[in-house]
Amino acid sequence: MKEILAAIWGYRHFIVSSIKNDLRSRFARSKLGALWMVLQPLAQVAIYALVLSRIMAAKLPGIDNRYAYVIYLMAGMIAWSLFAEVVTRSLTIFVDSGNLMKKMAFPRVCLPIIIGGSSLVNNLLLLATAVGVFLLIGHPPTLAMLWLPLLIGINLAFGLGLGLILGVLNVFVRDVAQVMTVVLQLLFWLTPVVYMPTIIPDRLRVILEFNPMMHMVVAFQNVLLYGRAPGINGLIVLAVASIILLLFALFLFRRAAPEMVDVL
Repeated sequence: MKEILAAIWGYRHFIVSSIKNDLRSRFARSKLGALWMVLQPLAQVAIYALVLSRIMAAKLPGIDNRYAYVIYLMAGMIAWSLFAEVVTRSLTIFVDSGNLMKKMAFPRVCLPIIIGGSSLVNNLLLLATAVGVFLLIGHPPTLAMLWLPLLIGINLAFGLGLGLILGVLNVFVRDVAQVMTVVLQLLFWLTPVVYMPTIIPDRLRVILEFNPMMHMVVAFQNVLLYGRAPGINGLIVLAVASIILLLFALFLFRRAAPEMVDVL
């Protein structure tokens, strides 16, 4: 673990410059530039809000804002988009960077760090945009938003841990990326982003309890919509699970790294 951290610190300038290049390359020759980072999730929010707002608005007790469902939806999308982007991009990071890994000598662990950093910048821009939208619709920030850095950190660690494990496995079994595309779509609908957990029958809600992203999304919604702290017990469990997952991912990566270049 010390060696990995030392390698990350030693190549910190490479990581930062790679994140900048990644962000620039996405929007090369684009007129709107970084706006595309937030337009897609905002478009999704707008579609879901138009279709479901009248149905779901009555399911949000204690909130008198007529745009309560929009706030609920955006809070969930902020949590989900960071996780989904990190996992999706990590799935093929080593396969896509095969030539780079063969030609350049650098710590391979830098690659998922670059993905995480780039995704974090995207998510922070989305969060800033969402806060601006909240102000426009009469929902000012609260002190509960001070929990956001911790929630974002846990969410990022969980996504990186899972993404790194799947990315390593995908080098040896290319079906992993294809399967996970479907699994992520299923997981989205098993996570209360566009609906409230209270509308699910009790016997089925037990299944949702085993979904870590449900607890993460609910934590974001508590902070951004209700202005209250996330459940401490659930937050501790999420934090511990994310750290364990990330440590296991680093262990797996370290064991598999020598063989990965040969397979690629």
